Amino acid sequence: MFLKLKSPKAKSRLNPRAFSDAGLISEYIKSNDSLYVGELFERYTHLVFGVCLKYLKNEEDSKDAVMQIFEKLLSDLKEHEISNFKSWLYSVAKNHCLMSFRKEKVATKAKDGLKEEIEFDFMEFPVEPHLNNEALNNDKSQILQNAINLLNERQKICVELFYLKEKSYNEVAEITGYSLKEVKSSIQNGKRNLKNYLMSKNES
Repeated sequence: MFLKLKSPKAKSRLNPRAFSDAGLISEYIKSNDSLYVGELFERYTHLVFGVCLKYLKNEEDSKDAVMQIFEKLLSDLKEHEISNFKSWLYSVAKNHCLMSFRKEKVATKAKDGLKEEIEFDFMEFPVEPHLNNEALNNDKSQILQNAINLLNERQKICVELFYLKEKSYNEVAEITGYSLKEVKSSIQNGKRNLKNYLMSKNES
C-alpha cells in the first residue's frame, strides 16, 4: 500500500505467506531478505495506519509514519526479542507517534523562544514617539524589514518564512530545498545579524 521493500536477487525463497509472524522474523534474521518483512507489512499495514491516524489525526502524516515505522523494522527486528509481534508492533507505532509529538513540541518551544527574543529586541529598539500607535508600529515594521533586507539571500528567505510566515523548520526546508541543518543555521545566524543591526541602530 505504501512501501515496497527490495529483496536480494537470485535466491530461492519459501512462500512467506506460509510462515507465522515469528517464522517470518526468524527467516528474515537468518537470510536478511526483506521479503519476509514485506509480508509482515502486508499483514499489519492497516493496524499501524489506524494507530497512527488515531494519534496524528492526519492521513498523510499517518502514511508517512507507517513507512518510517516499517523501514525501521529492518533494523529493529534484529535487535529485539519479540514474543508477540502484533502487540509489540502496536506499541512501536504508538511510541513513534508520541515521540513525534515530543519532537514537535520541542521544535515549537525553540521556535517560540527565538521569536520572543527577536520580538523583545525589536520592541526595545527606540523610535521617535508618535501620537498614533499605528504609525509607531508601521515605523517598527519598516525598521525590521530594512534589517531583514540586509541579510544574505538564504538567511532572508529562512527568517521571513520562519518568523513572518510562521513556518516550521521542516516546512522551510521543504519550501526552499535547503537541508534542515542549513535552515536552522540560517535562522540562527539571521537572528543574530538582526539583533546586531538593531543594537547598532540603537547606539547610533
